Amino acid sequence: MPAAPLHQPPSRRRTALLQWIDSDYTSESREKIRAEPDRVDWTRCLPFIFLHLGCLGVIWVGASPVAIGAAVVLYFLRMFAVTGIYHRYFSHKTYSTSRVGQFLLALWGATTVQRGALWWAYHHRHHHQHSDEPEDAHSPHVHGFLWSHIGWITSRRNFPTDYTTIKDLARFPELVWLNRFDTAVPLVFAFAVFGFGALLETYAPGLGTNAWQMLIWGFFISTTILFHATASINSLAHLMGKRRFATADDSRNSFILALVCLGEGWHNNHHRYQSSTRNGFFWWEIDLTYYGLKALSWTGLIWGLKPVPASVMEEAVRADHPAHLDSANPAAPSPREFSSGKKPLPAR
Repeated sequence: MPAAPLHQPPSRRRTALLQWIDSDYTSESREKIRAEPDRVDWTRCLPFIFLHLGCLGVIWVGASPVAIGAAVVLYFLRMFAVTGIYHRYFSHKTYSTSRVGQFLLALWGATTVQRGALWWAYHHRHHHQHSDEPEDAHSPHVHGFLWSHIGWITSRRNFPTDYTTIKDLARFPELVWLNRFDTAVPLVFAFAVFGFGALLETYAPGLGTNAWQMLIWGFFISTTILFHATASINSLAHLMGKRRFATADDSRNSFILALVCLGEGWHNNHHRYQSSTRNGFFWWEIDLTYYGLKALSWTGLIWGLKPVPASVMEEAVRADHPAHLDSANPAAPSPREFSSGKKPLPAR
């Protein structure tokens, strides 16, 4: 993809800088911005550069079991927020909660540093509407691997939130506020991690950690790994793995990605039926997000977890056992296959 000129008009640079405070601020219409061609906006790259450079702080702060353990725990807690909250609640409404519960979930999700819940849901719903088609913002088959993994986020056209496509969420002003000021929670979270390290340094010096070490491991390293793991579902989950269902895209099931992303690796399952709370349709398909949501439902914070319909489960069984499929429907079509290049092959 082409890159935007390094020397941009002052008004555009000013807008980009102000958007780090108020992401809804713009001097141009959102429709005009979304109509722009895909290209890297260098101003949008700065937060990613800062996040990755922050990881190099480990050279000066070193490591300790406590700091590494905090990074691992915060990775899994926030990966659950991405998968169980941003994805399975805000994007697909696979379970229910109260308005207060919804706000608390949005706060939790905001600690992932993946922008606001409404922006995330808007883009994900758009992805499902146009998966692996030219309109898909992050299809590795249409735009290439690197763009699907990280490039699309740096494009100006993908920055605004289209509130008209998420009216079910945009009617809550508290959610709009969190989405608009999407750097507020990450900043508070970073200071909290720093403060936690300072407390451990003061009151538990035997643990061998400190404020700066905790910040580097608990925030920068944990968040950077979290981002790339999440992005792998956009990129790798459409390139590696097996296809159980003949969906109209190239979504795939990957056991490895399911472990790394707490069940999101069962991506072909999900594209076949998006409204289920669980992505791992069978008991052997490990889906840690679903187990966590099930546990949350016992507290009363959430309820109404949606199951996989029996008809879809029967389809999955037939797909896993071709002999049964042949006997049930000899003329059943084979799954759609794609090339490894950018453009998908037509359905067979």
